[in-house]
Amino acid sequence: MLANTDIRTMAKEKGVRIWEVAEIMKISDPTMTRKLRKELPDTEKQRIFTIIDEIAAEKENAAHYH
Repeated sequence: MLANTDIRTMAKEKGVRIWEVAEIMKISDPTMTRKLRKELPDTEKQRIFTIIDEIAAEKENAAHYH
């Protein structure tokens, strides 16, 4: 089974790309992809969930202004 399915699912549902999360975390896309290969600790998952929410909110706000 794919690790960190909850992160992948949330990102997909909110229209957030994994590379966008990596950018906010100041790591490369390949590093982020490698990170997601093994199940992450809950504290790190919560940080990523927060970042996904923030990116999704920014995208929604940007859509309202265009």
